[in-house]
Amino acid sequence: MPADSSIVAGEERKEEILFQSLSERSKHEDFIRRAVDLLVERVVFGRASRSSKVVEWSAPEDIKKAIDLKPRDGPASHEELLAFMADVARYSVNTAHPYFVNQLFSSVDPYGLVGQWLTDALNPSVYTFEVAPVFTLMEEEVLREMRSIVGWPQGDGDGIFCPGGSIANGYAISCARFYFYPEIKNRGVYAVPKLVLFTSELAHYSTKKMAVFMGIGSDNCILVKADENGRMDVHDLERKINEALEDGATPFLVTSTSGTTVFGAFDPIVPIANLCKKYNLWLHVDAAWGGGALMSRKHRNLLNGIELADSVTWNPHKLLAAPQQCSTFLLKHKNVLKAAHSSDAQYLFQKDKFYDTSYDTGDKHIQCGRRADVLKFWFMWKAKGNEGFEKHVDKLFDNAEYFLEHIKQREGFRLVIQKPECTNIMFWYIPKCLRGCENEPDYNERLHKVAPKIKERMIKEGSMMVTYQPQGNLVNFFRIVFQNSALDRKDMIYFANEFERLGSDIII
Repeated sequence: MPADSSIVAGEERKEEILFQSLSERSKHEDFIRRAVDLLVERVVFGRASRSSKVVEWSAPEDIKKAIDLKPRDGPASHEELLAFMADVARYSVNTAHPYFVNQLFSSVDPYGLVGQWLTDALNPSVYTFEVAPVFTLMEEEVLREMRSIVGWPQGDGDGIFCPGGSIANGYAISCARFYFYPEIKNRGVYAVPKLVLFTSELAHYSTKKMAVFMGIGSDNCILVKADENGRMDVHDLERKINEALEDGATPFLVTSTSGTTVFGAFDPIVPIANLCKKYNLWLHVDAAWGGGALMSRKHRNLLNGIELADSVTWNPHKLLAAPQQCSTFLLKHKNVLKAAHSSDAQYLFQKDKFYDTSYDTGDKHIQCGRRADVLKFWFMWKAKGNEGFEKHVDKLFDNAEYFLEHIKQREGFRLVIQKPECTNIMFWYIPKCLRGCENEPDYNERLHKVAPKIKERMIKEGSMMVTYQPQGNLVNFFRIVFQNSALDRKDMIYFANEFERLGSDIII
């Protein structure tokens, strides 16, 4: 089919406007099949090769020239749409690439991908059994199994799939506040005392952001010191709880992190839980990153005591490699989630339906429409089983340990933490021009500039993608994150070689 701009007999030929929201075989089958073929060949398999680029770097203005991003009045032809798909894929970051190790997610799991495609084809919204009969039941079963893995007897409690770990951490604040002050629901923040919550200074920023969003305020999200390995200092936590009490504030929640974003540190849950019991505080464990370690008998000890928590955030799209996004909020208490958030909208949650309305679970979450994020994870779980997830997690930790030991033996690499707990490995790469200059007064200032220069080179070449950041008084260092179990030990050596190739000749 020719493009809109084609000229036929000196006149502009207009495309038929296929405006009806219904797939018709005669009008759409060829297009859909070609689109799927393009996705399978160019994206799923074509971009997963180690020989392909992680990213086809282009400046913003170049992308604007390459892709017609502006909506227009008339329809695009199927040929144009296929061309758009190819261009969008070309200029997007290839997160399925083995050498994309930039964030706490990567890879595209084949079973999760098919599950997500099925989700999108069915286009459900999970709030009532009436419109999502399979998914309301599936969600309850998966969440129950996850609660059982956390360690709550028989998997009892409650939970929800939600759009990201930040929202899950927000649910924890909301549920904890309601648990202690149920009047908050009707009377608002004016009905409760000045509430304060506590989390590590290295915790994810979402706890502070959600405190702002919920009217508690960032000043009342009190940051607790972390030790040299990134774990919450329990003595400082108790000190700050007592300081808040002396100031007339009311502590109500502690968020402990199992797998901090940068260091991958696991806060000591048991002593934190003991303090929560002593001061009658809600304990939330943000295991968005590290929760996947619960699937491994070898590594679940990192989360010892998680069963003592009142609530848990666990994101399968992180360590377990489910497709974005797949986040859960798990709750030990059965009725708090619904009691805190329900509004009993009669047009949706009628009590006189012909079936058991306890399966209409939508009133317990703050959304109305909600994707069936459970399906892709359930499909992966069916395909791999607990055994497959365990092997996946163990492979990640094995790769991380091998890379760590490898760079310890190589000149030019200096570790931030000698024994990281998770699969985050943090290091400085020292170019030749800085070796032996450690005692010079401008050493740290010069070292701070190294990571951005190496990052620019790797992105423009597309050879890999690894993030960097400063942390406290530490100048820019690299953080490589292992979440893709398709990587092997040869890849670990590749990463080290690539840092050396890109960085050894840098002049600062």
